[in-house]
Amino acid sequence: MSKKNENEMSFLEHLEELRWHLIRSILAIFVCAIVAFVFKDIIFDQVILAPKSPDFVINRLLCELGQKFNLKNLCINSVPLEIISVKMAGQFTMHIMVSLIGGLIIAFPYIFYEFWRFIAPALHGKERKHARGAVFYSSMLFLMGVSFGYFLISPLTVHFLGSYSVSPEVDNKINLISYVSTMTSVVLASGVIFELPVLVFFLTQIGLVTPAFLRKYRRHSLVVILLLSAIITPPDVFSQVLVALPLLVLYEIGIGISKRIERRQEAELAG
Repeated sequence: MSKKNENEMSFLEHLEELRWHLIRSILAIFVCAIVAFVFKDIIFDQVILAPKSPDFVINRLLCELGQKFNLKNLCINSVPLEIISVKMAGQFTMHIMVSLIGGLIIAFPYIFYEFWRFIAPALHGKERKHARGAVFYSSMLFLMGVSFGYFLISPLTVHFLGSYSVSPEVDNKINLISYVSTMTSVVLASGVIFELPVLVFFLTQIGLVTPAFLRKYRRHSLVVILLLSAIITPPDVFSQVLVALPLLVLYEIGIGISKRIERRQEAELAG
């Protein structure tokens, strides 16, 4: 937290304070990225490349479910993709990129903590009290979104895009860069989208959103959620529904959070 009260700090002092929060956040990402870089075998073999394997937990469970109910289409990624690298420095470059992304994911709770330390002095005592736990809940939601994207969306995406063919004459040999970019975009997008309740909390706090507004545009939000689901998933109905369902639940949770904040604000005004 800032050493000086916000009212005592000049604009340049605020910038200086922000600069140090950013520096500490970047250092945290860098340190976590070094750890990810060192544990290359675990990061690539057991994490990044795992969803394309038949032994991946979701692939195996879906396959067992398909065999039980005689639904062969549920057995996904039964044939592992062939991943290739077509550039001389392709694998080394990808090693660095994946390490940085891994560092960002691992360091996210600390990054949000630094962000919170910067804005907390600007809040009033009651606002700071009611926002207690923001770092924990934001980090938890982000990691839940990352896990959801990795364990559920990624294998479905790999199966659909990796097995899709325009002609038997064309073989799928996926470039490492393309594979990793798809994986990371799906995982990070899921992590960001799961922050919806936190966004609703802050928008309600500053008066831009109300429970009535969220309920009024519930149908419109369904369209937006389906569009988001279509963007971060392969173009098949099952994957889109799989992503849309938790987002709808998060939206309803957001309405509940907004309603609770509105009641609290009304009680404070009445008191």
